[in-house]
Amino acid sequence: MRVWDALVRVLHWTLAAAVATGLISGHWPPSHFDDWHHTAGYVAAAAVVLRLVWGIRGSRYARLSQFVRSPRQVLAYARALRAGDEPRYIGHNPLGGWMVLALWATAAALALTGWLYTTDWLWGYEWLSDLHAGLAWAIVALVTAHLGGVAMTSWRHRENLVGAMFSGAKRAPQPGDID
Repeated sequence: MRVWDALVRVLHWTLAAAVATGLISGHWPPSHFDDWHHTAGYVAAAAVVLRLVWGIRGSRYARLSQFVRSPRQVLAYARALRAGDEPRYIGHNPLGGWMVLALWATAAALALTGWLYTTDWLWGYEWLSDLHAGLAWAIVALVTAHLGGVAMTSWRHRENLVGAMFSGAKRAPQPGDID
């Protein structure tokens, strides 16, 4: 069944590519890759903004209201996961929904701090540079956790979630699955 629409998939991979480009280009001599690094930040910011808009106006599984769950639901899911008895979700599971928010917030904060560092107002402030670097390491940790969650969920539910993010299709709901 079709779950992820084309815009969700394009924005997902655009953000992933922008974050990877920003991280890689941020560790090379500045004079050679500044343009790549800055462009990656702007692309990441645009992808987050567009995805938030699509999270309000988009298709069913793209909507924030479909996958952002309450803290109580997230904790219940985490307990079920720990017990090995978590339900399969057609869209994002509760932990995955919060991971999406954490990734978007961190990418947006990275873009904002990067842009602020280029302004006359805050250029050269070490605290801002340190914050930007800390956020970069935070997004590395979040991406690592995200990939681990995708791998674990794919394995536990016998479903290729990476393939689903390319094709948009997932296995149809089975009894006990949460739509």
